[in-house]
Amino acid sequence: MNDQNVQEHREAPRADRAASEVREDGTLVEMVYDPERRQTSFVVWQNGQWQFAASLEEGSRRIVPFSPQNNLIRGKALLLPRAPEEYGSEQDLIEEIRGYIRRYVDLSPAFERLASYYVLMSWVYDAFNEVPYLRVRGDFGTGKTRFLLVVGALCYKPFFASGASTVSPIFHTLDAFRGTLVIDEGDFRFSDEKAEIVKILNNGNIRGIPVLRTMVNDRREYNPKAFQVFGPKLVATRGEYDDPALESRFLTEEMGRSLLRDDVPINLPPEYASEALKIRNKLLLYRLRNFHAVAVDPAAIDPVLEPRLNQIFVPLKSIVADASFRDELTTAARNLQAELVAGRGFELETQLLDVIHDLLERNGGPVSVKAITALFVERYGDQYAYNINHRMIGALLRRKLHLQTQKGHSTYVIPITEQSRLNVLFRKYGVASGANRNG
Repeated sequence: MNDQNVQEHREAPRADRAASEVREDGTLVEMVYDPERRQTSFVVWQNGQWQFAASLEEGSRRIVPFSPQNNLIRGKALLLPRAPEEYGSEQDLIEEIRGYIRRYVDLSPAFERLASYYVLMSWVYDAFNEVPYLRVRGDFGTGKTRFLLVVGALCYKPFFASGASTVSPIFHTLDAFRGTLVIDEGDFRFSDEKAEIVKILNNGNIRGIPVLRTMVNDRREYNPKAFQVFGPKLVATRGEYDDPALESRFLTEEMGRSLLRDDVPINLPPEYASEALKIRNKLLLYRLRNFHAVAVDPAAIDPVLEPRLNQIFVPLKSIVADASFRDELTTAARNLQAELVAGRGFELETQLLDVIHDLLERNGGPVSVKAITALFVERYGDQYAYNINHRMIGALLRRKLHLQTQKGHSTYVIPITEQSRLNVLFRKYGVASGANRNG
């Protein structure tokens, strides 16, 4: 090989597989798939116009789309649009999405509308830092899988998995395609699989929190890799997850509470897939036109809600122009918060806060750990099979509620400087209203 060939060989840009990119100059790159030609390519959006590209080069880097022979694409486990298609107004698009969902799935009107906006949000989810998850819950035969097939087919780069799947390909697919995870039987049958899928769900609603997994390279060296799992998720489960914090990430519909509507087909007709492709094409154009205009709307932040719930509802409310539906979302968020507070009502933390709240109302000023212990034993002592003393209560205040205690004249107290922290805790656990007291 002569020097010129060596130089050309060295300067040839390497080829990386990519599904989408958002570039610093505002360019959007999206992979598309033509099922008739069995061909993948890119759609590139620049200066308000789009065009097809077989590959793209940037400096020493060249990107190419994933092969049409990729098993996920060929097996329809991952769905893509074919080309941008005009959709009219945003309201026209929402109504078309909602009509499609209604044709094939029996949902409550409120959740049907929520699912329609969730589909829209999924196509611009990466413009936000947090996203909620959409879930249907119920026994077998209640339409959960139908919901996933129909609504999932409209979402941004949906990837379909099930409780029978091993977890490793889920990590790899989410990291490679950065789309929507659609997972059936999300309860998972085995404890290790459940632990892994819970990692995805716990980390996947906030940008910038990858899941670290140990990989082995071709030299058999352990090489930890950070898998990006942030993105929308549609989940079907029979029950709830044990972790209340995880439960708070879901917007949930209980399936099977009423008889199936007469106009919903028992079996999905063949045309449902082509209808979904047409809507995905329109949603692709929606993403290209609106991605850089989407942002968190400060007016969507509800001061009544806990920060976590504001995080998951604000992205949805930020893309909703319909004032009445924004009000519905606000009501749904507050109802969810009430359920979470009610679930905390019998926890040890709530009982401790209940006692502190009463002592503050009676006496004001710093509250002593001894006084908290005495009232706690009087009110709740018979619920515990062990003796409760002030050292134990002091440790619980610090470790469970993260309250600072300091030495008073003769005992440890919660100082007045912790009042703002207490106010937050009273609100979080619903103690200030006295609604959760058991005494």
